[in-house]
Amino acid sequence: MRTLDKRLTARLAPVLVKRAPTLTLAFDARCKSRFAATLDNGEDVALVMPRGTVLADGDMLVADDGGFVRVVAAPQDVLVVRAVNPLTLMRAAYHLGNRHTPVEVHADHLKLEADAVLEDMLRRIGATVTRESQPFAPETGAYGGGHKHGHDESFSEDYALAQKLYREHEAHHDHDHAHCGHDHHHGHAHD
Repeated sequence: MRTLDKRLTARLAPVLVKRAPTLTLAFDARCKSRFAATLDNGEDVALVMPRGTVLADGDMLVADDGGFVRVVAAPQDVLVVRAVNPLTLMRAAYHLGNRHTPVEVHADHLKLEADAVLEDMLRRIGATVTRESQPFAPETGAYGGGHKHGHDESFSEDYALAQKLYREHEAHHDHDHAHCGHDHHHGHAHD
């Protein structure tokens, strides 16, 4: 069984890309580092990528025998979110981001994995939501790597760094100001 263990960074000649067997994977599988898979031609392979790798549609992988395999994003159940005005779409993006939901961002719509609870929330804020079957390629993390979750090994490093930066930031400020829109002076009546 061949092992796919490298993602190619150089550009390949179009003929090699065209000839390469394909590996069609949904987003969840494209986030995994190590698993057994079956190429679209029926060949069984082992995928062994560096932790944190998120494969994208069109990525070229290199097998241990030097052969190439092209990644294809599989169509999957997604919600396509549109709005009659930019503010509603921005509110939708805000609420999804607040829930750490992976989202594919476009100029006029958002795309996320199908989820009934999120679908209801998006409709309540006035967005138009349709269920479709499409490839899904959400934004990857803004700090390098792919999407990070609390159970990743790198999370503790990221968290420690965030705490260090926060402490340094706080050392430069006095504490008479409110944080994150929360007033620290309790007991006041709000009209």
